[in-house]
Amino acid sequence: MKKSLLTIVLIPIISFSQQKEVLRYFKSKDSLVGVKNKAGKIIVPAQFRIFAYLKDGDPVEGETILFDGEKNGEKPEKNTWGYIYDRKGNFLYRPFLYDNGPDYFSEGLRRLVKNGKIGFADRNGKISIEPIHDFVSPFNYGYAAFCDGCDWEKTDDEHKAIVGGTWGVMNTQGQTVEPLAKYSDKDVEVNGKYYPNPFQYNEKEQNILQFFYKQTKKLSDIHHVNVYNKLSDAEKNLFFEIVERPKENFPYYQVNTYDYRKKELNLFYRFKFLVSEDGKTFYGIGDYNEKKVPFEKWLKDEMKQAEKFQKEHPNHPNKLNN
Repeated sequence: MKKSLLTIVLIPIISFSQQKEVLRYFKSKDSLVGVKNKAGKIIVPAQFRIFAYLKDGDPVEGETILFDGEKNGEKPEKNTWGYIYDRKGNFLYRPFLYDNGPDYFSEGLRRLVKNGKIGFADRNGKISIEPIHDFVSPFNYGYAAFCDGCDWEKTDDEHKAIVGGTWGVMNTQGQTVEPLAKYSDKDVEVNGKYYPNPFQYNEKEQNILQFFYKQTKKLSDIHHVNVYNKLSDAEKNLFFEIVERPKENFPYYQVNTYDYRKKELNLFYRFKFLVSEDGKTFYGIGDYNEKKVPFEKWLKDEMKQAEKFQKEHPNHPNKLNN
């Protein structure tokens, strides 16, 4: 649940630009939050009620400014949470409400809401897919399901379900993609239908992915060691795909890991990797703020944790094979 993570995810996705102006959150006397620069100039006035833990002077570490809370005196907009500003203090968008907080980035894109419709923005705050649909799922393996004419329906627990409407599937350019009449193992299933594999790579990118495929056995063992039911070798298979390429403020390739069904292994940061623009330096992502950890250290730490788990749970069926 996101309630338990609010102290961690308040700071937006880490910046990779080396020369950004230093910005810091500040609190007014009535505990409203804003942002100042190093010289004390107010970039965004103190007008937000932040419910997560935030200290006066905490840095803004992302390419955008995230206010993880409500604007004082403003009526909440349906299915939104928080506010995104650029580093000059211009309002950009309101994130989609997900799991009691602002939506996470998935494959480099985060959902936003405008006039009740849902679209996507990238890590620099640029709207990459215009908000035109009533609902859109997060991206997984290059695709997102969307619906028009659908609505929210409360369930027996604290969550909601989407009901009714006309459904489709979009790619990362926001284009509607039609399902395949005939498909192969290379294609991907979305909501019971199959769509063409969306990933294509040049030689350098293929070499990047080959690095991870050489680690498949170790990574699979680490990931599956805490799974309760016995898995076959086929069910332990992993896929690695490049979901972000180097761009402004982000000089890296991001590689995500998927299971045998081509479902992302982890919604947050685990089993996601960064590779330098020249394709030679590899990192694991170490926390919610995308801290870069040299791959060998990341792998050693993950193996140590997996070995500890296996020692504490000797009856779990999916054993490490060192």
